[in-house]
Amino acid sequence: MKKKKREYQSSELVRSFAKMYGFEDKLLAFEIRDFLEEYLDESLFNEIASVNIQDKVIIIKISSPLLKNDFKMRKNFYLKKFRDKFGEDQFSDLQIL
Repeated sequence: MKKKKREYQSSELVRSFAKMYGFEDKLLAFEIRDFLEEYLDESLFNEIASVNIQDKVIIIKISSPLLKNDFKMRKNFYLKKFRDKFGEDQFSDLQIL
């Protein structure tokens, strides 16, 4: 008799743990940070201090005043990008600090 071997992708396993322990928002925040790392050039990405999600609001803390201003001016553009990538119903707003 052969035993069936269940293979998990690491992301699938991490998602199931996140759901069990209630930190799905933090996992999604890491995915947004990864997306920004790909989207922005390295020097700009290094100015992003943190990415969090609280009550469906993405909160991005940015060190550079210039980049912070750019994100504030293009807030709707970035929010649309995040909604397109991660789901329309995932986020209600984007806050830049």
